[in-house]
Amino acid sequence: MAHRKSFSGRDLGIDLGTANTLVYVRGEGIVLNEPSVVAVNAVGGEVISVGTDAKSTIGRTPSHVVAVRPLRDGVIADFDMAERMLAHFIRKVAGNRRRFSRPRVVVCVPAGITSVERRAVVEAATTAGARQVYLIDEPMAAAIGAGLPVSEPVGSMIVDIGGGTTEVAVISLGGIVTARSVRTAGDAIDAAIANYVKREHTLVIGERTAEEVKMAIGSAAPAGYWPDGLGLLDRELEEDLGAAADGPMDDASDAAGPRGGREADPESSVGLVTAVGSTPEGEQRCRIRGRDQVSGLPKTLELETAQIRHAINDPVEMIIDAVRQTLDSCPPEPAGDIMDHGIVLTGGGALLPGLDARLSSAFDIPVIVADSPLDCVAVGTGKCVENYEALRTVMDATPNSYLAYKG
Repeated sequence: MAHRKSFSGRDLGIDLGTANTLVYVRGEGIVLNEPSVVAVNAVGGEVISVGTDAKSTIGRTPSHVVAVRPLRDGVIADFDMAERMLAHFIRKVAGNRRRFSRPRVVVCVPAGITSVERRAVVEAATTAGARQVYLIDEPMAAAIGAGLPVSEPVGSMIVDIGGGTTEVAVISLGGIVTARSVRTAGDAIDAAIANYVKREHTLVIGERTAEEVKMAIGSAAPAGYWPDGLGLLDRELEEDLGAAADGPMDDASDAAGPRGGREADPESSVGLVTAVGSTPEGEQRCRIRGRDQVSGLPKTLELETAQIRHAINDPVEMIIDAVRQTLDSCPPEPAGDIMDHGIVLTGGGALLPGLDARLSSAFDIPVIVADSPLDCVAVGTGKCVENYEALRTVMDATPNSYLAYKG
């Protein structure tokens, strides 16, 4: 029929994330995975680099070059830079293939964004070269990518922890039953680490160093822990706090010289996080470099997993609270299904060691980390491109009950 839409080989699925953008090409799979960063000349406004090349400049740019992240908290914060970034990625995927000249695009967006924010995504994609733009909610795309039975009359809970937002949703019969979105995710965890190091050790580090520390020794629960009651976890976290206050610190000034002039950026050198083994209890240790807040000189510092676990406890608790409130608003029948089948974690935050155990302990529900959690949203978006007729009802779906934090 003339009014029915179908997708062809030139169509794209885009996971437009705060931290990374992934592009799925129909028939080829994920062909691009790059940071959502644009390096711009602040004087003339021209784009210098995009993606991986641009991220390498964060913290190391001269005064006239600015590294911009067009998306913040899952939504477009800089429309012009978002449009330029999307256009660059579409051109990069297209190469010399004419069939990509005006592709149709499915873009995933946070479930809790406003109609204005949704329209901004559509306009940015259209300006970047898309012929038609379809939107799908991130938790729905993540559930499809994780292989959950989204079209069946079975309640499934998905927790997608990205860079800017954590999306929690209960899905059944191709729609979102209830959902919650909190603007606390990977970026908030990185900021918590940087703030902890600055507050407790007067060492200034950049966001890239904080992210590397999270990936190297980050943890949400003590080593070897498996849920057998939240009380045990609380006691071990209190012990971690005491150990963090008295733990060994190897602070050493790495350089000396005259002070004055422009202060060195804490990320002005390479290899700022180095693994240095583990404690007898199995906790990992690493050495970081930054700028001493008192002397202004470069300094090294050793950190342990227990300290980082204490540093990120507040954002982890906010994620747990979002899951709790979503469960509180869930109807009884889907809640029973979730008790049977568990909660599925996706997104980069799902890779934080111990987070699954921490959630399972809090709710006495099985928690499973999806296979390839970083790719689930992109794969789910791609499946909508591949099987539009079967999955078209999940696009632009509106939750029956939606709760959102705007702060």
